[in-house]
Amino acid sequence: MPRRFLDQRLRIPQLRAVDAVATHGSLLKASAALGISQPALTKTLHELEDLLGTRLFDRHSRGMRQTAAGVVFLRAARRVLAELRRLDEELDELALAGGGTVALGALPVAAAGVLPGALVRLKATHPGIKVRLRQGRTEDLLPLLAAGELDLIVGRLYEPAMPDGFLREPLWAEPISVLARAGHPVFDRDPVTVEELRRYDLVLPTVTQRVGQEIEHLLSLLGLVPAASMRSSSYGFIREMLLATDLISVMPRLMMAGDLLRGALRVVPLPVPAPDRPAGLILPRGRALPPAGRAFVECLRGHVAEVVERGMLPITVGDSGGGISDRTAQAARR
Repeated sequence: MPRRFLDQRLRIPQLRAVDAVATHGSLLKASAALGISQPALTKTLHELEDLLGTRLFDRHSRGMRQTAAGVVFLRAARRVLAELRRLDEELDELALAGGGTVALGALPVAAAGVLPGALVRLKATHPGIKVRLRQGRTEDLLPLLAAGELDLIVGRLYEPAMPDGFLREPLWAEPISVLARAGHPVFDRDPVTVEELRRYDLVLPTVTQRVGQEIEHLLSLLGLVPAASMRSSSYGFIREMLLATDLISVMPRLMMAGDLLRGALRVVPLPVPAPDRPAGLILPRGRALPPAGRAFVECLRGHVAEVVERGMLPITVGDSGGGISDRTAQAARR
């Protein structure tokens, strides 16, 4: 097979074209996203396929579908485009002292919990740093981390089914807890019993399958009946219902971190041990964090230390990693 000399003949618009078609699934939407005409995009793809000697996409009734060669090419194209964006950001960082960009992936609980406080610290201490935030599930964010489109991921550390080459650093725990408003009558009982909890109706979050299973497990341990509960995907709605009524909720407590820190909501002491849920950083191997990424991690550690000191998170951790360890807490305070 003759050499293609891709390093000499490939053009950046061709990489962007493949990325756009794969992302949007149709030539019409991809051309609109790129700001070019559909015939121009079609011509670019045909030229690229001629250069590669293989088809990258097949047309189907529901749009464009990648071929096996298209999957391989897209993976490389996104790595190259990510490196070019990173180059652009690093050059900006050199031009603007204390600037730069950090590309963060965040799981939903972290995005609602520790991330806002960490970003407030980052803005106060490094006002020149820009943040690109992508929220999603672990399985959606890991490919972006591998491609260099993200610098790191923040959130729950699930054990991978098979080794995946990423570094996982636990920094805190995201315990599933019972939450109620400050002044709720449940706090008049010491200790709180399962029978007392059963007196109150529930308002529960509609969350991802993994978190949902962990919530259901704790409900089962407590003997609470989720079938009669109110459910919502809006944390704002759940918050208002908790603050205005005697409803209680079962969720990762950091989803309401702000109200817990302000004292508007409280964690109800559980009559059963809550399952462990370690959380922290997912990092790529062999790729150092940019200075802006290191600054963010420093602010995240500081915020986690404050949350621990305010009593919102456990200070010790069991063998399964269910809380923030003394060693990690000390590291977070540095």
